[in-house]
Amino acid sequence: MDEISEQIWLDGFSPAQQWDEGATKRALDELFSGTRQYRSSQAFSNLLKFVSRFRFYSPYNSMLLHVQMPGAQYVAPAYRWLRNYDRTIKPNARPLVILQPMGPVMFVFDVSDTLPGEKNIPLPPEVEHPFETAKGRVTTELDRTIENAKRDGICVKKSKEGSQSAGSIRPVTENSLPSQEFIIGRDQNGEPIVVYIPVRYCIIINENLSPEAQYATLVHELAHLYCGHLGTPNQKWWPDRRGLNNQVREFETESISFLICKRLGIESPSYQYLALYMKLNKEVPRISFECLMKVSGLIEQMGRQHLKPRKDKE
Repeated sequence: MDEISEQIWLDGFSPAQQWDEGATKRALDELFSGTRQYRSSQAFSNLLKFVSRFRFYSPYNSMLLHVQMPGAQYVAPAYRWLRNYDRTIKPNARPLVILQPMGPVMFVFDVSDTLPGEKNIPLPPEVEHPFETAKGRVTTELDRTIENAKRDGICVKKSKEGSQSAGSIRPVTENSLPSQEFIIGRDQNGEPIVVYIPVRYCIIINENLSPEAQYATLVHELAHLYCGHLGTPNQKWWPDRRGLNNQVREFETESISFLICKRLGIESPSYQYLALYMKLNKEVPRISFECLMKVSGLIEQMGRQHLKPRKDKE
């Protein structure tokens, strides 16, 4: 434990309490703490269903869309509606604001706020029926996520475990594991360029599980880490939120696992956990919506593309 973290504990404030104190610096958490929006189990359930089905945008942007227009069906910028579908925006249509990759914000419009042009181009299935359940399976997502986890000092091991054991994560406190190679590119001959990253965490996954169940388990354990439940080696990478009670920690990780797996079209045990909790409780725990959506987006990205090494100034 570093000096700053140690002093926080000695002063009687856990890292989780420090995180809550800074809620006003995080847009979504400020909104939901002030309005109590989505605190009811039913409202939160509706949000999860919307974000899980609105899979053509990131979880964070999907949540922003739900805040502005819960009944949104399919959104796109005005130029894309015209270019791809020969549709124009209705007069006085309300633009929706989402975050734009490599830029500030982007204005999009729901299909209900568009008009067909002379070409009368039929809308594709993803526009006509965007919320149909995806039927998917894990292909490269599992291996890509395991490889990307190395950049954060995470060693993922598969071992034969009992039927009641899916997986676990723990910090590595001893030098029992060596540094791991992480590929950062290729040289002019096509040979991999690697860096060596010390192992800080170890995740164990039951290799007797199906690839889909292994992926759901990996997502769950990574969610614990990136939500800050185990602390952080660098506050610029993810927050330190140690000190949360077990109910909050599990609800956050189960929600993230449900979202990512649902958007991929695979089943996750998280569904049973969330369904039972919401049946027995009228309100959800005091989770961080900001953290939930950003972590979901990060883990999704880890399964889709090779990420660059971490930088201290991220």
